Amino acid sequence: MRYRLGSLIALSEAKNTEGAYGLCNLKGISIKKTFIETKADMTDVSLHKYLIVPPDAFAYVTITSRNGEKITIAHNETNDTYIVSSSYVVFTVTDSAALDSDFLYMYFNRLEFDRYARFNSWGSAREAFSWDNMCDMEIDLPPLSIQKKQACIYKAMLSNQRAYEHGLDDLKLTCDAYVERLRNELPHEAIGEFLVLSEARNSDLECGINSVKGVSIEKRFIETKADMDGVSLKPYLLVKPDAFTYVTVTSRNGEKISLAHNSSEVTYICSSSYVVFEIRDADRLMPSYLHIFFSRPEFDRYTRFNSWGSARETFNWDDMQEVKIPIPDIAIQRSIVSIFNAYIERRELNERLKAQIKDLCPILVKGALEDGNE
Repeated sequence: MRYRLGSLIALSEAKNTEGAYGLCNLKGISIKKTFIETKADMTDVSLHKYLIVPPDAFAYVTITSRNGEKITIAHNETNDTYIVSSSYVVFTVTDSAALDSDFLYMYFNRLEFDRYARFNSWGSAREAFSWDNMCDMEIDLPPLSIQKKQACIYKAMLSNQRAYEHGLDDLKLTCDAYVERLRNELPHEAIGEFLVLSEARNSDLECGINSVKGVSIEKRFIETKADMDGVSLKPYLLVKPDAFTYVTVTSRNGEKISLAHNSSEVTYICSSSYVVFEIRDADRLMPSYLHIFFSRPEFDRYTRFNSWGSARETFNWDDMQEVKIPIPDIAIQRSIVSIFNAYIERRELNERLKAQIKDLCPILVKGALEDGNE
């Protein structure tokens, strides 16, 4: 049966005027359709005007331009109450006899909804999918029993994934505790004597366009975002297996340094503006062990504090060589690396699980509609 969504939902404008909810309740929203910890600087900011998001309510950001062709929306599936910026829109399902809120969230998780929201966004400097646009959307719904059945399948898979993720957090905690103990018990050594700068270039064009990589602040190689049309690859630096590369500029970079370790068996190439280096003796310092320290928040803070410059602050090669870390026996390094590698493998599996569950949403919605028609 087809409904106008506005007949099934209602705007919620309750604000935190009494100050009942604090910073621990404050949330932002990601394009992955989840609530996240806010990234805003909340120093001296009053929370009294923030909107209340009770359990089972939705919140979304109306602005869709420059947002990865997606709309930022989330469903409060917890028993906790959140607060969000007053620039957001908060709403609830009012006709629970016709629409299940979990089914609606599945509906929002479809790429079709992202495309609909972008196509129906209006504005000049900033395009927005307004509350009126949301209410005007027409939605086909199967009987409530079928909605709940499909929503139960989705929530069961989500519950299993979150249980797996919880175990993942425990594994990371074990690795962090191991590293922290080494930091407290062992003397620290400058890593410069273990590193060697690599300036080998792709002069023979042994690596093609598919080998060009960028580096992210998550300490990973990523596909380059640069326009490579007509660009010569000869000046590009070679990043051989087990080599590292990083971007020296740290300002305007989210307080993090862009760095990556080539843990693959193939050679990459990167911009000549990057710094590439290798481990001089892997029997004394394992590349994967060093990467663990580079992946810690403490290293990001260290590089920002030790970056220098006027228009652009940089953490140069000399600064990198002065970084000090505990360097235990190689057997201990291998043990820590084994734990860390297990964490990385499971983290990647968890990301694939989340992607598969999200991809399941359009299938479940389609199945519900087909069951309803039958």
